[in-house]
Amino acid sequence: MENQKYAKIFKIVLWVLLILSICVLVWGFFTGFEANDGAATNVLLYWAYIVLGIALAAVICVGLYVTATTNPKGLIKIGIAVVGAAVLFGICYLLASGAPAVGYSGAKLPTATELKMTDTILNMAYIVGGAAILSIIVGEVLMTIRNKK
Repeated sequence: MENQKYAKIFKIVLWVLLILSICVLVWGFFTGFEANDGAATNVLLYWAYIVLGIALAAVICVGLYVTATTNPKGLIKIGIAVVGAAVLFGICYLLASGAPAVGYSGAKLPTATELKMTDTILNMAYIVGGAAILSIIVGEVLMTIRNKK
């Protein structure tokens, strides 16, 4: 009974978000995305950020709730993963140089903080992408070795 209640609430929230998203999109088409210095584009981007934030919060909260009720020891694994992600971010931040972009000719130069964060995110993408490729290769090699026996 409780699961049906939650399913109904999620369904209503999803419909409300869908209707609001369509309203924002239609409003943007009628006002023109290029008019008013791109105000409609800004509203559409901010709405996308809001919906993404709601989705992330829902996934995290529901995941924590389900884990806490079904497997409380799983919260320790989640905590370890969060600490690992924070350590990875810290390492990437320390490795980031924050040097100015070579050949950049934009109207507004990025600040030192923006450059440092950009380099941090790039370093993080390189490390996570490399780890993904390495795990695929290692997984295939291990599967091949295990199947030959």
